[in-house]
Amino acid sequence: MSSTHFGFETVDENDKARRVRGVFDSVASKYDIMNDLMSGGLHRAWKAYTIMVANLKEGDQVLDIAGGTGDLSLAFAKKVGTTGRVVHTDINEAMLRVGRDRLLDKGIILPTVVCDAEKLPFPDQHFNLVSVAFGLRNMTHKDAALKEMCRVLKPGGKLLVLEFSKVAKPLEKAYDWYSFNILPRLGSMVAGDADSYRYLAESIRMHPGQQELKALMQQAGFGHVDYHNMTAGVVALHVGIKC
Repeated sequence: MSSTHFGFETVDENDKARRVRGVFDSVASKYDIMNDLMSGGLHRAWKAYTIMVANLKEGDQVLDIAGGTGDLSLAFAKKVGTTGRVVHTDINEAMLRVGRDRLLDKGIILPTVVCDAEKLPFPDQHFNLVSVAFGLRNMTHKDAALKEMCRVLKPGGKLLVLEFSKVAKPLEKAYDWYSFNILPRLGSMVAGDADSYRYLAESIRMHPGQQELKALMQQAGFGHVDYHNMTAGVVALHVGIKC
């Protein structure tokens, strides 16, 4: 059987999705609070930049993959107006439920779909924009997921991948110390789950760096790919344009 990584652990390929689901089932209710604590609120700036780069207009069709608690879906919905549509998806039902409830509380009703990014249930050339924020690193077959994202985009459509990446070399030691000492403690105190946040730190280290992800996107069919480092490479926004 084929194997893959779950953080630093090697697991059966078929078991990874279940293990990842368990992590997000555990942290769903505290996810937004933990994001603020872990990033010192910076995740809001990273997402605001992503929304700016999306450059959506009235009537656009948007697919938000790994949309979780709905931050980006909410912001996108405000941009596309009544003639556009944002589809809010996640593989994890607990996360999606938190996001759907949050959107409803703000008076926003969006199509909400539990689906696997490696097998998207949408037609070819349907969306103007596909986004995936902090979700790609948890996917078992990133190449297959990226090909699916390319398939459902219209020609000239844009893929935005916002993800933790490789931090600048001078910061590596301090970043490792923070990730493997502070994050699990925060997870234990706030979410009652140190192990899930240890996994999150490990999954960031196992994720492809900026250039590797750029190459993966090009191989998946994106004609033009660029990336923007934020916070010294802690996070990168990759932008792919479908030819």
